[in-house]
Amino acid sequence: MPASPTPGRPLPTPAAAVPMRDLLAACAAAAAISTPPRAPEPEPRAVAPEHREAA
Repeated sequence: MPASPTPGRPLPTPAAAVPMRDLLAACAAAAAISTPPRAPEPEPRAVAPEHREAA
């Protein structure tokens, strides 16, 4: 049996529908904005050639 509205209390209005594509795009944009940039990769150190004994 459907519930009848009580006098003096209006029924709540449903929320506006948002397409899933727009919701996912908004989430991706929020994640891109709130994620800090990556730290630069450290430069590789130059390795000195091995010292060879003279013959």
